[in-house]
This record gives sequence, structure tokens and C-alpha cells, in this order.
Amino acid sequence: MNSSAATRRVQNGMIALAFAGFSALSVAATAPSAATSSATPPAADADATDTSGSSVEYLQHLVDTHQLNEIRTTYNGKYGASELFQPEKLTYFVALFHDKVFWRVIRTDSMKNADDVYRAFVAQTEKLAEVDIDALRLQAGNKYAEQMVTLNQQRLQNLQQDAVRQQQQSQQVAAQQQQAEQQAVSLSNDLRNTSSQLDAVKQQIRALEAQQNSTEIELPPPPETPAAPAAPAANQPVPAAAPTAPAPANSTH
Repeated sequence: MNSSAATRRVQNGMIALAFAGFSALSVAATAPSAATSSATPPAADADATDTSGSSVEYLQHLVDTHQLNEIRTTYNGKYGASELFQPEKLTYFVALFHDKVFWRVIRTDSMKNADDVYRAFVAQTEKLAEVDIDALRLQAGNKYAEQMVTLNQQRLQNLQQDAVRQQQQSQQVAAQQQQAEQQAVSLSNDLRNTSSQLDAVKQQIRALEAQQNSTEIELPPPPETPAAPAAPAANQPVPAAAPTAPAPANSTH
């Protein structure tokens, strides 16, 4: 590898690597080795770890001892890829991680090889994160749909209650209208009867007023005399007088 190109790469792309998130997480399922859990070893111990331990453990050791500079990192969901540089040895590390736990580590002295591996890991994180991203979107969509169902159910309930109230109000108005119509018919009949009575009274008043205002005096007609009995006819026999009973004789004693 061209050392001058690597130097330019370091000068242009290196950023101080804190990487505190990785140092707090476990590197493997088993317990950490004595070299990892102990105090910061010297450089010779780092070489020993490089030869005896795994690449993941060695990279975690370099991260914990702040011997790496982060060149670039890409996140896709819970997955990510990082390209790291060790200035002391001009060595590149490309790591694939999940939930900030190193998964795969590739070590190389070639900048081009490191860039190619980094792009390949980034592509893998995109594919691996598709399921998580889809699940996240579906979960959000389901939650939103549930909220919309709740809101629409409440709206439907309110509309149903409004419809019931409107129907009840319509029935009350219809009953009141029918009652008012019946009352109007009754009042109309009463008005006609009252008008007829009023006309009759007015007519009587006008007649009396005309009689009182008249200059002529109207006298009542004379009383009728009883008629004389009729004479019997000539050819009819006169009825005999009834015999008179003899008067009783006065006797003296």
C-alpha cells in the first residue's frame, strides 16, 4: 500500500473516535477475556491479543483503548457499518454491527479494500434493516389506524346520538304540529259559530234601533170579540125543554 496515500487519507478523513457506545456493550456472548477486562495494556499486549484473540475482541480492545479513528459510519435501522483507522499501524478495520454490538470485522492494510468492504457492509445493512424498518412502519401504521378507528367510532357514536335526538325532536314537532292543526280547526269552528251569533245579535240590535228611531207609532191590534152562537135552522126541531121538577109543598103542622 502507498504510505503517502494512506497518510493523506488519514489527514483528510480521520475524526477523533469516542465510540463510547461500543465500549459499554459486550463483544461476544461469552465472558470477556482477561486481557479485555484488565487495565489498558501496553502496545506489546495489543499485539498478543491480535494473534491470540478474535478480530471482534481485538477491535473492541482498540476501541476501549482509544487507538482508532472513525472514518465513516452508516446506520440502517438497528444495523450499521463503520470504517475505522489505526494510525500507529496504518491499518483499516471495517466492522458490521447490530444494536451497537460488533458482528463481523474485516482487517486490511489497503484503503481501497477497506472502502470496498465498507460499501458491501453498508449494502448488507440496508437489506438487513428492511424487515425492521418495514415492521417499524407497519407498527406505526397500525397504531395510527387504531387511533383513527377509535376517533371514527367516537364520531359515529356522536352522529348516532345526534340522529336519535333529531328523530325525537322531529316526532315532538310533528305531534305539536298535529295538535296545533286540530286546535286551529276547533278554533275555526268556534269562530264561525261566534260570528253567526254576533251577526244575529247585531241584526236584532239594528231592528230594535230602527224601531226606536222610527217616527211612526205602531199600536197593538184590538183584542178579538167572541163570536155569537149560531141560530138553529128552520127545518130542525126545537129541542124540548127539560121538565121542571115540581116544587115541594109547604106543610104546616
